Amino acid sequence: MTQLTLRELGEILLEFQDLDAPGVLDPDCLDVVFQDLGYDSLALLQTTGRIQREYGVELDRDGVASAETPRALLDLVNTTLTGATA
Repeated sequence: MTQLTLRELGEILLEFQDLDAPGVLDPDCLDVVFQDLGYDSLALLQTTGRIQREYGVELDRDGVASAETPRALLDLVNTTLTGATA
């Protein structure tokens, strides 16, 4: 896989979601902070761990910590994936 899509990110988040989280990510939530979407830091840690395992990349810790929205996390992952395949 060369890119992580919003749909794929949503599917991964579903596995680690809080019961109050919406579950499905849509384009309207790209710039909404994960916390406002109902995802806590543990869910994001588990999500990034799964992404690293499945996509075979090492995500920058500072980058992960500053990726507060789905768009920011997708950008970080996809930039890392692009660099890993170059």
